[in-house]
Amino acid sequence: MSELPLDAYYDLTQIGEVAVSPGGDRVAFTATEYDQAADEAVASLFVVPTDGSRDPHRLTSASGASSPTWGPDGDRLAFVAARERDADRRVGWRDRDEEETDDETASEADDGSEEADDDSLENGDEEPKPQVWLFDLALGGDARQVTDRDEGVADFDWSPDGDRLVIESRDPTDEESEYLDQVREEGGPIETTRLQHKVNGAGWTDDVTTYLFVVDLGDPESDPRRLDDAYGGGAFQDVSGMEPEWGADGRIAFTSCRLDRPDDTTVRDLYAVSPEGGDAERLTDGDLTHGAPAWRPDGDGVATVASDPDDPPAPAEVYLVGESGAEITSLTADLDRTVARGGGPVWVDGALYVRIADESSTRLVRVETDGTVERVFEAQGRDRAMAAFDVAADGSTAVTVLSDPTDGSDLYAVAVDDLDAATAGGRAGDDAATAGGRAGDDAATEPDSLRRLTRVNEPLADEFAMPTARRVEWESDGWTIDGVLYHDPDVDPADGDHPLVVAIHGGPMSYDEPVFSFGHAALTSRGYLVLRPNYRGGTSRGREFTAELTGAWGTAEVDDIAAGVESLADRGWVDPDRVFGHGFSYGGIAQGFLVTQRPDLFAAAAPEHGIYDLRSAFGTDDTHVWLEAEFGLPWEDPEAYDASTAVLDAGEIETPLLVMAGGEDWRCPSSQSEQLYVAARKQGIDAELVVYPDEHHNIGDPDRAIHRLEKILDWYETHDPAVDGGD
Repeated sequence: MSELPLDAYYDLTQIGEVAVSPGGDRVAFTATEYDQAADEAVASLFVVPTDGSRDPHRLTSASGASSPTWGPDGDRLAFVAARERDADRRVGWRDRDEEETDDETASEADDGSEEADDDSLENGDEEPKPQVWLFDLALGGDARQVTDRDEGVADFDWSPDGDRLVIESRDPTDEESEYLDQVREEGGPIETTRLQHKVNGAGWTDDVTTYLFVVDLGDPESDPRRLDDAYGGGAFQDVSGMEPEWGADGRIAFTSCRLDRPDDTTVRDLYAVSPEGGDAERLTDGDLTHGAPAWRPDGDGVATVASDPDDPPAPAEVYLVGESGAEITSLTADLDRTVARGGGPVWVDGALYVRIADESSTRLVRVETDGTVERVFEAQGRDRAMAAFDVAADGSTAVTVLSDPTDGSDLYAVAVDDLDAATAGGRAGDDAATAGGRAGDDAATEPDSLRRLTRVNEPLADEFAMPTARRVEWESDGWTIDGVLYHDPDVDPADGDHPLVVAIHGGPMSYDEPVFSFGHAALTSRGYLVLRPNYRGGTSRGREFTAELTGAWGTAEVDDIAAGVESLADRGWVDPDRVFGHGFSYGGIAQGFLVTQRPDLFAAAAPEHGIYDLRSAFGTDDTHVWLEAEFGLPWEDPEAYDASTAVLDAGEIETPLLVMAGGEDWRCPSSQSEQLYVAARKQGIDAELVVYPDEHHNIGDPDRAIHRLEKILDWYETHDPAVDGGD
């Protein structure tokens, strides 16, 4: 068994967005690679034929390519990018297979990938803003820039006839522009009167209004026309956007919040406006958070995904909003399953396909407009996750991203007719080894039309052993809890006494399923088993399961996670003295409760980007609306906040803590991690604080991602009682 070197992170490729061409013959997708020299993630745009006849073709190497969207003719492909020039491709670890990398680069230059001089792509800004760029794949050549907004473009869509775009862009007044210049260029003071005064990843908010504009592609010299009544608003406008969607009947749908206190709610309503301007019509009732609008192809209504901001554990449901808002109906009210994150609905032949969270899996369902819901595409199986999904406008071909723990995350094409025809012989149950397990009695029957289109991490997976995954179950407080257990393929958990890393998912309204993960491989290749428990409070098992933790952090999840560790120890798989904590966001929060309530559970823990004092989090993070919905207001319900505050029990900590945070994390501010760290150090507990100064609620730079893994692995080894010198 060889260890996965952490510098191999530079050889990792992660697929992002996918968009199938209208005729189903091609699919565009984004993929993130890592540039060692620049220490940055590089998001590039690719196209691959859906018949699998050739490998993906790289269209760009510029960092920031996103939102690939086909024109209705199927020959033009627009996307958003912030770039001055398409830089030479520079990805991969320089010390490994350098000659092969150079050969590949030369080959890409020969196959028609874009090569452009600096001047041809200059947009005039020292720091370019995201703009819409457009490839004409029938004519060939480089992408041309079709917008030039000072504040950039956040989103866009094509008109049905392909001659115009609707774009979403901030439009500051002269006074607002002066303020922005002072803040950005001169380091001037932040001045705000907004309740939602900051948003993670977006920074300090301001009063600049975002509007929709119509761009005439046939007249590049004309100015975009602003639709004055199509403007955004709301607490999370900066990250949710307006989601413009141009319908077949000519109107443009978008989302916004125009309530009296838009920063004091997460409500987002659905609106429709003419591309010629005029008043926007509100189609929904001001009580739900609507998003991901999708016009019915005949123009009679819009599908959305909506959730109730006043009922946090309630599932997000698929709604059909009738023309002019005449009728608003939930199509999945009886399903008791939430729409998966990013799982916007797609219309095919009068029905909708959408991804849902279902029994610790992301899976596909078909939703009829009468509310009938059917689970489809059993060929996916239970051993891999569906990370993305799209369908051609003609309804012929679907493309999905399937994430397999061993094989990687890749694009697969399948005939839409076979989504329903593909059936499974059975489902892998408790403790079934599932990685690579689609062959055998429990295997799904894969249709002949299912084709794998990419193998983006094949070199990495061929050189280093990726984990095997199996699902496990245990009992906790009358509930059957499940999780995913990862291990090296050469390791049999039943051999016993393995070290265990308990990797706790965030949310908490989320779930874990078998996925490809560099972090998992780094741990399993070093002999650890990795348990990802699906504790109560997560999603995928209905409202009652989620509600177990609502307003009661530090209760059900503590019992469920501890019971999972005890179950593996009772089987003889795990050494109970060599159990380590791991987790990000709510995974960090849960570790705060575990080390204060179950101080003997972990030999060491590494809580990352968590919250440990709810009262001081309120107003210093960006989630005051969510906290109020779940706990009330801290000056009205202080007991609710204190009951879910781990640091008040810090006197019980005995576990060595590696506490990690992002310096600009405004979802879980770094001051929260400082409190936990100081509380531990004050008592003489071995603890270390690591803050990444420029990071938000994630770790973006590859060097820092590698450093993070190094710190965690070193921390576990330092405190492993089975290692010489360990505690």
